[in-house]
Amino acid sequence: MNVEKRIITQDSDDEERSFEQTLRPQTFAQYIGQSELKRSLRVYIEAAKQREESLDHVLLFGPPGLGKTTLATVIANEMGVHLKTTSGPAIEKSGDLAALLNELEPGDILFIDEIHRLPKAVEEMLYSAMEDFYIDIVVGQGPTAHPVHFALPPFTLIGATTRAGLLDAPFRNRFGIVEHMNYYQTTELEQIVKRSAQIFQTKIQPEGAHEIALRSRGTPRIANRLLKRVRDFAQVLGKEEIDVASVDQALMALGVDSEGLDRTDRKILATMIDFYNGGPVGLNTLAANIGEETETVAEMCEPYLLQSGYLKRTARGRMVTQAAYQHLGRPYPQDETKP
Repeated sequence: MNVEKRIITQDSDDEERSFEQTLRPQTFAQYIGQSELKRSLRVYIEAAKQREESLDHVLLFGPPGLGKTTLATVIANEMGVHLKTTSGPAIEKSGDLAALLNELEPGDILFIDEIHRLPKAVEEMLYSAMEDFYIDIVVGQGPTAHPVHFALPPFTLIGATTRAGLLDAPFRNRFGIVEHMNYYQTTELEQIVKRSAQIFQTKIQPEGAHEIALRSRGTPRIANRLLKRVRDFAQVLGKEEIDVASVDQALMALGVDSEGLDRTDRKILATMIDFYNGGPVGLNTLAANIGEETETVAEMCEPYLLQSGYLKRTARGRMVTQAAYQHLGRPYPQDETKP
């Protein structure tokens, strides 16, 4: 497996999570981007507050790094309630979920990241919790086992997932608010980079912020991560502020090109061109060829390559586009079947 740490990876270690927490906006006024989604959520939140009810359950889906966790925090702050945060893999059994639900106060929000990874038994337990605010659990073992009915306070479940299609329809249909989060525009990412630089007391020229935004794959998490690395390079070089030259030098060293593609992205495209004449090629075959996990290619690399027009899906498999040939400086093969 390729063990090289990708600068554009969506995984966060403890240091990166602390960094992101520092930059995380707390209100809609501070939250940049996702304008239509914010507009709708403001309406839902204001209506719930006027009725003195808990907000309807919310499902947020889309590529990683777009701010789903941050948005859950903002929603809780705007509602004026407490937020309890966990993840699908952390809830291994029904008792874990029961313990979480038991800690909630009326109106509180339970946020479950990677909700598609919940065990089936836990997911089914949420059905009654979401609809009727109660759960039934079995206490004891063998002949002494008996069901216990627990009433729950009205609460809001916010689920976040990168793979909404993996949620069963009965579960997905219990969310009253289902919203897709889109990639960010360059102008929005520029604002995010400038805000983050200000928080970290780092001077950055507008052109430098623009260049980081261009290479951030439409993703705030990546924009902030690139800013952090560029800041390191600028500091070591003795520069008082980040300019375009600083950005270009730092990201070139990190293997991030002018379109935000890193070494792994380019390796995917080059492998498809060199070994499969541009495709079609299956996902498992491609992952094996480049030494990456299938999930890494499918969730971390492919979405942006598709969005950028370098890759396309067909019934027979993945294929690179003419734009990919041009980006890699490869001659595009002519269709020999044409006269």
